[in-house]
Amino acid sequence: MSGISFADTRIEDTFAEAFEMKYTRVIITAIDSQWLEIAAREFCGYGTSVIGCDAEVAIESKIAASDTPDGRAGLAILAFGFSTDELAKAVVNRAGQCLMTCPTTAVFNGGPTDKRIPVGKHLRFFGDGFQKSKELGGRRFWRIPVMDGEFICEDELGFGKGIAGGNFILQTKEQAAGLAAALAAVQAIQEIAGCITPFPGGVARSGSKVGSRYENQIASTAEAYCPTLRGRVPTQLHAGANCAYEIVLDAIDEATVRGAMKAGIEAALAQDKHGEVLRVSAGNYGGKLGKCIVPLKSL
Repeated sequence: MSGISFADTRIEDTFAEAFEMKYTRVIITAIDSQWLEIAAREFCGYGTSVIGCDAEVAIESKIAASDTPDGRAGLAILAFGFSTDELAKAVVNRAGQCLMTCPTTAVFNGGPTDKRIPVGKHLRFFGDGFQKSKELGGRRFWRIPVMDGEFICEDELGFGKGIAGGNFILQTKEQAAGLAAALAAVQAIQEIAGCITPFPGGVARSGSKVGSRYENQIASTAEAYCPTLRGRVPTQLHAGANCAYEIVLDAIDEATVRGAMKAGIEAALAQDKHGEVLRVSAGNYGGKLGKCIVPLKSL
């Protein structure tokens, strides 16, 4: 493919293909930063890709105690699912198993207010009749008795239409350079509100394609980006690249996806002082999977 140059890096003339998903923003608070981080880590676990997980989940941002409903430090977490029902089920299960069980935590709505999914409305039954509800400022909360006091959970969480699957692929000479570039990109994206990178550390090494030669396998390795398969299959790798890392991001809207991709690519290239990032490309399915098309050159 043809391309344009950014310093010594070749920006491929291709596009990222993203698609619509439903999202919600969960606000978690706890007694201190240690338990807050523990709660968030548990809630976000196994939340990388809806190819195999119930939702795509990651921390969006920290929230000051002055900005949370209970006056304690908090974290905002974004969760994405293919449908409203699937998203609701995932959030209820994760909140019940990972947040209600975690010492001192509370759960509040941080999402849109016009459409809602039930959360506390389901979890209240764990109280076995001893739970109590309270309405404050038009918001309903449940107080569920637990062994360190009460688990406070908002009755419903707002949800909206988001965009998932924004991505770009960094092709580098070696792993070390690839990891440095990828982490710089993720750090830049984490500064943008309304966006998450759900893969481990924000980085995916197992880029995928739709389908497989094996029956019932809905996705499989993107062999065109695997350096060990060069010579055996048609490749999309730069001739000098021995490593490729994909940054996948989900966001609350298309504008945020574009802004995050731009910031991530620029940060990855800015830290590359020795020309080790050889190409920036992107994963797509020829426009057949998602309606959100982001040409790299447009960024």
